Amino acid sequence: MGKLKVGIVQQSCSEKKEENIAKSLTEIQECAAKGAKLIVLQELHSSIYFCQAEEPAMFDLAEPFPGPTYDRFSTIAKSLGIVLVTSLFEKRASGIYHNTAVVFDKDGTEAGRYRKMHIPDDPAYYEKFYFTPGDIGFHPIQTSLGKIGVLICWDQWYPEAARLMALAGAELLIYPTAIGYEKTDTTAEKTRQREAWMIAQRAHAIANGLPVISVNRVGFEPNWTQVTQGIEFWGSSFVAGPQGEILWEADQTHPCHHVIEIDKSKTEKVRRIWPFFRDRRIDAYGDLTKRFID
Repeated sequence: MGKLKVGIVQQSCSEKKEENIAKSLTEIQECAAKGAKLIVLQELHSSIYFCQAEEPAMFDLAEPFPGPTYDRFSTIAKSLGIVLVTSLFEKRASGIYHNTAVVFDKDGTEAGRYRKMHIPDDPAYYEKFYFTPGDIGFHPIQTSLGKIGVLICWDQWYPEAARLMALAGAELLIYPTAIGYEKTDTTAEKTRQREAWMIAQRAHAIANGLPVISVNRVGFEPNWTQVTQGIEFWGSSFVAGPQGEILWEADQTHPCHHVIEIDKSKTEKVRRIWPFFRDRRIDAYGDLTKRFID
């Protein structure tokens, strides 16, 4: 398949889980009505970004798979005949929770899942408290629309993750994301962070000759514990082509949905003129498996 219509949902979230889910379902329907066959939601779209503080009660937001929220997104994928990329808080077992992207195919079945591999632990992003690191690895998910490489937020800073997805045959790289400014960041620091975020992902598109779809949340979410002053999520969801070119970019401050057509056949054309895969020196990369080269 060459051309593919992709729907992107950039959403603000509140403490009301049902309200957040209802928003997502409405926006999914809007994208499908505009012809989207693949629709991508942001990271942890059913709740606030609860990782701003370490609070055991927040584990109550997690659900087993299948479960009530899982089932609702499965149902809408089937009813609309779409491939849907979700981002859910998975309760795998007591004491084992994952930040998990579940991909539903157009018949509502689970095409596959990806458990976030790189887990941050930074001020306002205390994810190591909540999430067990993924154990599935970097494997594209086969869908009726082709192979998609789904990674999650902090994964987007690691070229190794994108490369392994590409080497395994991913036709798209998709990043559900929750990233923004901490309230005390200066204007200059805010600019540096947002630009670095976009540059890193555009570089993955270039290095692998693949389109990149990055879907971020938007709006201010206060820290209910006042450990920090809250996060202003910077939106800016975007789609980049296989040469890193920006095909579409969302507003930094408002929720939105958008449908864009991607031409997957461009990967072949770009890899012919930029044959990075051909020229990789796989015989010389063994040290990449080391933590640091002393």
